[in-house]
Amino acid sequence: MEPILLDGSVELDRDLVGGKAWAVNHLRRLGLPVPPAFTLGTDVCRTTLQDGALSAEATKALDVGVRHLQSVLGRSFGGAESPLFVSVRSGAARSMPGMMDTVLNVGTTATTLAALAKEHGAEVADDVGVRFLHLFEKVVGAAPPEDPFEQLLAAAEAVFRSWMSPRATAYRRHHGLPDGGGTAVTVQAMVFGNFDQCSGTGVLFTRNPLSGTCVPLGEWLPLAQGEDVVSGRVTPLPLDALARSMPEIHAELLEAAQRLEADARDVQDVEFTVESGRLWLLQTRSAKRSAEAAVRIAVSMQREGILTTSEAVARLTPGDVAAMLRPRVDPAAAAVATVVAKGEPACPGVGVGLVVGSANEAEDHADAGEDVVLATPTTDPDDVHGMVVARAIVTELGGSTSHAAVVSRELDRPCVVGCGAGFLADLVGREVTVDGGAGIVYEGRLAVVPPASGDDPDLSLLTQWLGVESPAMLPAALGCLAD
Repeated sequence: MEPILLDGSVELDRDLVGGKAWAVNHLRRLGLPVPPAFTLGTDVCRTTLQDGALSAEATKALDVGVRHLQSVLGRSFGGAESPLFVSVRSGAARSMPGMMDTVLNVGTTATTLAALAKEHGAEVADDVGVRFLHLFEKVVGAAPPEDPFEQLLAAAEAVFRSWMSPRATAYRRHHGLPDGGGTAVTVQAMVFGNFDQCSGTGVLFTRNPLSGTCVPLGEWLPLAQGEDVVSGRVTPLPLDALARSMPEIHAELLEAAQRLEADARDVQDVEFTVESGRLWLLQTRSAKRSAEAAVRIAVSMQREGILTTSEAVARLTPGDVAAMLRPRVDPAAAAVATVVAKGEPACPGVGVGLVVGSANEAEDHADAGEDVVLATPTTDPDDVHGMVVARAIVTELGGSTSHAAVVSRELDRPCVVGCGAGFLADLVGREVTVDGGAGIVYEGRLAVVPPASGDDPDLSLLTQWLGVESPAMLPAALGCLAD
């Protein structure tokens, strides 16, 4: 068995290497800046889960792969000079955002931290060490060994095991996905967004995944690593902050994003890191989007000549259009209602229910037939079972690229994020109305009104394409096409 090198020399099988590794390899094929990496495929996952441990062949492949990274970068894994740190990431053939595990900064030892401190200062080394210890213990479930290769073995096994974690299993069950596919494990050289004032991390959507408008949407967090943004533990800055602080990097990022969208002919979700003034792309994938955005984007791409009419229609489901026909909060009721929280819109729609403060409570109340709104400081993959049953999701922290925002759009759950630390204390136990499109949470149950769908130009164009008389007939027409 040999590691699968992600050097862009050949096109790879997504079912074998997973979406993340496929994207890294494709970025290389396009000549875009991406840290070197290699992968153990989904077949290794299936064998590891069956045997309960990595095989000798897989262990050897990891060793060969690390030696490859060392030779490419001129760094030493575990070395006292120019140390190499790696990330160990999951990646299924179909994107399952945040449902499986990742371990960053593998290769962190007393020796490598001392070397890192010489290169970038003690504060950076301390930050890397703390992050590694926390994530390794959380994912692997044990204190990290001092030997860096033993760390790598333990991290790879843990990431393979996360394929069968309760949250990943619940996600596949909700989406009707099989359990047999497995995840790949991608080992990639670390780049650091926490080195200095010209470093940071962010996420960019090539079009707005909430509204579907043809304007890039992104978030930027200086002096941070990638997990900080997507976890939602902090509320990042808008991408304009990167444009102000490093305009050349911002321009380079937008140019790369436009190339990626044109290549994929679809909206892209791009993760990136800036290390000491140098841009690195870590991943690209088709963006999770709200139902309304799915309609707007498909129609706009047809207008722009990116998609044919039949291709645009094929991108839509009956549920996408049905979501646009759902009632909206009555403006008259909203004008006199009590606003209990405001935040950033993350997924449009209206959800009403009793506010609960944990995913387990949400599941318990939903099992009892109650409508609930899940309101937490932030969400993580362990909360997916509560997000699935909630009528709406609200968080204190995080932005439009946080875990809560991305998953809510895929689930088509109204969602408001970043309402501010501490607002939950007075909200749990109360009935609220969440307007995900406006980013507002109201006291009580508000009246709703039908949308003015007849005046919507995108829905009107869809009625012409499908030969129906009104937008109300679109879901049934799309259903017939699917059948």
